[in-house]
Amino acid sequence: MDTQSPFLLSVVMPAYNEAATVGDVIDAVLALSTLFPLELIVVNDGSTDDTPLIIDRCNDARLRVLHHESNLGKGAAVRTGLAEVRGSHVLIFDADLEYDVNDIARLVDPILSGRAEVVYGNRMSGYGTVHPSLMHAVGNHVMTATANIFFNCAISDLHTCLKLLPKPLLDSFTLRETGFGLDTEISAEMLRSGFRPYEIPISYVGRSHEEGKKIGVIDALRCVYVLVKVRLRGSTPYGRRNKALSPRTSIAQ
Repeated sequence: MDTQSPFLLSVVMPAYNEAATVGDVIDAVLALSTLFPLELIVVNDGSTDDTPLIIDRCNDARLRVLHHESNLGKGAAVRTGLAEVRGSHVLIFDADLEYDVNDIARLVDPILSGRAEVVYGNRMSGYGTVHPSLMHAVGNHVMTATANIFFNCAISDLHTCLKLLPKPLLDSFTLRETGFGLDTEISAEMLRSGFRPYEIPISYVGRSHEEGKKIGVIDALRCVYVLVKVRLRGSTPYGRRNKALSPRTSIAQ
């Protein structure tokens, strides 16, 4: 008989100078607990606006708040949050409203049904998506194509923030990046381990640099470096992946 462990979604939310949106995003994520068990870990990455005050005012047993004294980078904030995760599955969710909180439930469904091991939200499907520039869209296509060639896969959106992974698989990764390169590193490690994401169309409204977008050309070059670095460590074929790293779960009755 196939034994299943209890499902608990751990949402890790890095936040740097997101005072305008972080409170609303926290409330929206916590509201999802009516659908499935979750915990939310918010990491203030040395914000200089009112972000620390806003998140410290949130009093909820499902929420844990961590602070960096100075800005260490998104990757560092995510890794701080990952170290505190208690759930069966992990999702990183930004605090800036580029992504729709309601899409989280859509990613969880194929996990609970046993249909998927890893689930990615795909922004490239044209499902309620706004790309801030041609360079942004083309850059993501180029990086995704590079990953597909390196790892013999056929994913659609390498850099989506909405990545839902089982904690045992995530714990098996060697994560070194402290900036935006961590996003690439997680995907590269997942592909290197032989797993392939179940992709679901999601909504995305990208911000411009004037509105606070923090990714630039240097970050894109770093992503290429990360893909090469991880691929040189070898790769496991999809058919030989370690399925024990993705145990089946269900909501406890």
